Amino acid sequence: MDNNKEILVTEEGYKEILDEIEYRKTTFRKEIAERIKGALKEGDLSENCEYQESKEEQNKNESRIIVLEHTLKHAKIVKHNADEKDTVQIGSKVVIKDIEFDEILNYSLVGATEADPVAGKISNLSPLGAELLGKKKGAIINVTSPGGIVKYEIMEVS
Repeated sequence: MDNNKEILVTEEGYKEILDEIEYRKTTFRKEIAERIKGALKEGDLSENCEYQESKEEQNKNESRIIVLEHTLKHAKIVKHNADEKDTVQIGSKVVIKDIEFDEILNYSLVGATEADPVAGKISNLSPLGAELLGKKKGAIINVTSPGGIVKYEIMEVS
């Protein structure tokens, strides 16, 4: 991974990162510190599961903070270009139709760090996201999937 490469994020995604860092540095750090403090009172640390688990949680939290701070340092906020509101761009909400199965799908196109397919947020780097980028309502796109080529029609862009 190139450590100096720009990381594309939406304004909403940038705010979510700031909020998560704030939570992890304040509330979550204090909770973990209290658990460690309580576990230390138990005595023998070599067989103290609460202490071991709390230290692991502390390490994971600090690692996550480092990742989030790196993301912020290299973040480039992508603003939705209102002049091209009918063109799919990062930050767009799109409604597409799977032509073969006549299924309607709703997605938001986001930067890779914000992607959450379960929540309908797809990355601009995913096969579907990359094909959608720059296209307009009415366009037919072909996306390569493990099961073969899937054809979609862009129904709406907002």
